Amino acid sequence: MKKLINYIKDTRGEMKHVSWPTRKQTFIFTILVISVSIVVALFLGFFDFIFSSLLNKFVI
Repeated sequence: MKKLINYIKDTRGEMKHVSWPTRKQTFIFTILVISVSIVVALFLGFFDFIFSSLLNKFVI
């Protein structure tokens, strides 16, 4: 039990050293991640459509 208590105390101490992002940074990074995800999804979807169309022309 003492190890667990020491672990929690050490963890709380280390969390004070963490540099947390500001609210503005968090918002900007969230928008960036969503944007990149949409662009990658469109890119992969486009190539999937092209390869599916080509494959259907040769198979069917």
